[in-house]
Amino acid sequence: MHSAVAIIGLIGGPAALGEDARTGADIVRLVRRGLPAATVEFILSTGRLTLAELDRIVLPRKTLMHRRKLGSLTPEQSDRLVRVARLLAATEETFGSPEKAKIWLRRPTAALNGDRPLDLIDTDEGARQVETLLGRIGHGIAA
Repeated sequence: MHSAVAIIGLIGGPAALGEDARTGADIVRLVRRGLPAATVEFILSTGRLTLAELDRIVLPRKTLMHRRKLGSLTPEQSDRLVRVARLLAATEETFGSPEKAKIWLRRPTAALNGDRPLDLIDTDEGARQVETLLGRIGHGIAA
């Protein structure tokens, strides 16, 4: 549904990561080490995620300020950021554009019990539910 290259691109690619990364194994290694704080800045700069959404889903603003000083995220924060990027990539692929994906992620959906998809991706299980729904939509199965 989505590629490692798309995920890496959503978090800033080599410029934000400070190195070339192309595979899922690269993502695992980077997450375990802790992503550079520049990856957060990049995803915010694209408008795909707001500061308030980042605060709720990935890490609190006060913690972000601290992580900026340290230069990197923790592995847990990195994992949450990659989960968000993975869902963004999958949504953009399913709907064909960042703009349509942005609208869908923020609209309550009956197939998710009236929740907004973005509100569910703060947990692994919620992210799986959103991914399942995206797969159904992508295959033309009534959602």
